[in-house]
Amino acid sequence: MFMSLRAVLSGAAVRWRRSRRKAKQSSRRDGDCFVAKSKSAPRNDILLFLLSSLLIVSCSTSTPQTTPQVVSVYSTFAAEPWLTELYACADSNTTLVRVDDPNSADIALQIGEPEFLSSFAYQVDEEKVIVIMNNARPPVVDLEQIKGLFRGQITNLNQITTEWGKAHADESGDVHVWVFSSDADVQQAFDKFVLEGRPVVSTARVAVTPQEMLDAIRNDTSAIGILTQRWNPDNKVFEQAVVATVPVLALTKTEPQGVINNLIGCLQSK
Repeated sequence: MFMSLRAVLSGAAVRWRRSRRKAKQSSRRDGDCFVAKSKSAPRNDILLFLLSSLLIVSCSTSTPQTTPQVVSVYSTFAAEPWLTELYACADSNTTLVRVDDPNSADIALQIGEPEFLSSFAYQVDEEKVIVIMNNARPPVVDLEQIKGLFRGQITNLNQITTEWGKAHADESGDVHVWVFSSDADVQQAFDKFVLEGRPVVSTARVAVTPQEMLDAIRNDTSAIGILTQRWNPDNKVFEQAVVATVPVLALTKTEPQGVINNLIGCLQSK
């Protein structure tokens, strides 16, 4: 009887140890605790799968980028300083593209009032038209003498003052007049306010760009020309006189709306 009871007790102990090991093997870690797995416990693998699927979708979905609006712009050479400011006004949603034809531009910049205005015009600033000469001790001239020089009535700087000839004894003093093409806005302003409709001297040389005008006057002590003040910020040539103050205009084909309206407003606020 004792032996059989011991055997029964031994069997019970074994079964307890086995069941204990079984429970240990089926446990799972939940944070810092071990929880025994049972048939009645809810399954988390499906929930984890759904959560991971949502994460994948959320990571792969990005905010669509806004397509920048393209605005075509045109500028005369005289108005180029404001073109730089116009580019500074454009935000990340606006792309400015420069074109060569003012009629195809959304915004066209020029100085002075056009003879025939067939579009909307907005003043964004004003500019000064100046008469320039070489920095090497040029004679001081008044408006009437300026008119005489550009009309060909004064052909030698010694006609203005004999002091010029003393300062440049090795030079003839023959005047070299420089202008722009007749359709350039700065030339039209000069013709209107200085020449008053009369033609420039036939021997005048024509500069294509303001930089060419600057170089020509800077390298010739007998030269005289015209320019806008913004193109001579460092006084590389001598500013004889301001002969006109004209508006800087932004021209549009239609009444400006949206981005174009904002760009012009930005220029006006600078």
